[in-house]
Amino acid sequence: TGMPVDAANLISILLESILYGFSVLMFMGTMWIFTYKRRMRDVNRPTIAVATLLFLLSTAHVVAGIIHVENGLVKYRDTFPGGPVAFFTDLVQAMFVVKNAILVLETLLGDGVVIYRCYVVWQSVRVIILPCIMWCGVAVFGVCMVYSMSQPQTNNSTNIFLNATAQWITAFLAFTIATNLLSSGLLAYRIWTIERKVSTIHTTKNQTPILRVLVDAAALYSAAVCSSLISFTCSSSGMYVMADLIIPIIPIAFYMVFIRI
Repeated sequence: TGMPVDAANLISILLESILYGFSVLMFMGTMWIFTYKRRMRDVNRPTIAVATLLFLLSTAHVVAGIIHVENGLVKYRDTFPGGPVAFFTDLVQAMFVVKNAILVLETLLGDGVVIYRCYVVWQSVRVIILPCIMWCGVAVFGVCMVYSMSQPQTNNSTNIFLNATAQWITAFLAFTIATNLLSSGLLAYRIWTIERKVSTIHTTKNQTPILRVLVDAAALYSAAVCSSLISFTCSSSGMYVMADLIIPIIPIAFYMVFIRI
């Protein structure tokens, strides 16, 4: 409902490209912080690897999105049965499946980073058992979602809100929100308790900004996923827009932690 599907896909790639530009600048800033501002022996290689992987995934998604829009609005505009609207509602289109596969991979990477931060702060495996189980749920539902999209649908195949894929999309988005909120909540609570303890000894000027940055990053990511879930449950074409915006928002939320601290 709402805007036409072809218009939604065009708007999504435009907005995603704008946010992607911001993420590229933040990626460059993150690389500068971890290389030029530090000696090579102090470089956090895992962090650089994650930042680079997020950059590559978001770049691949933008490229796939451009190809998908170009196919629907230009290449197959007059030859695809039903025109652009039918093309963009066809779930088995290769670039649409690729875009959602990248979404699953980037979501798993982003949630995994938050869980790892939670472990580092708590120094306890027991604390992250439930987040890890939920992360596995995100992986399972994500794989099922992409696989279902890649298979030809017999009934209501042109309506993503009614076919068999809908249940996997709902579960994937819901588990993603829950995993992020739980992990970020545990992380923020631990930092807050540490800040309260050390504040009795000396004045701390760094803990509160760290807590604020982590909360802001979690809120940004969760708001994007929550908006996608709401749009999907309301059967709104805005879901195409919000789902694509998640891709640049995940690396932005990751980079902002290092840039703002």
